[in-house]
Amino acid sequence: MSISGTQDDIINEFSILDGDREMSVMYLIELGQKLPEMPATDKIEENEVKGCQSKVWLTADLVHERMFFTADSNTAITKGLVSVLIRVFNGHTPEEILSSELYFTQKIGMDRFIGTQRSNGFAAMIKQMKFYALAFQSKSKVRV
Repeated sequence: MSISGTQDDIINEFSILDGDREMSVMYLIELGQKLPEMPATDKIEENEVKGCQSKVWLTADLVHERMFFTADSNTAITKGLVSVLIRVFNGHTPEEILSSELYFTQKIGMDRFIGTQRSNGFAAMIKQMKFYALAFQSKSKVRV
């Protein structure tokens, strides 16, 4: 599925909650609980996302020109946030990730239920994921 298609699915899922702040937060927590376990060996300082109030660890791999992320956080809501980003970006090429615009956050009114600090951390997660994409893209251009 395309990045836009995944975002549209997320928008549809959250629309069922009809803007209810508490239900939206609970749904985010539920999404985070479904995130595959990150190996403890990856929960190291060099994998921490800088700019997050909570601890967030993020790694990326390139498999057959497609990116796959693993992540974890020490808070349930933040783990839910990173799980949504992984859902949007996993399985896409670095070019697709770099050229994508994330619009689902505005459409679901995410800023209403995560607050300024988490919004800053969320932006830092996106930045880190795009940084990984740029690094993989640069690596593949060097190999050509």
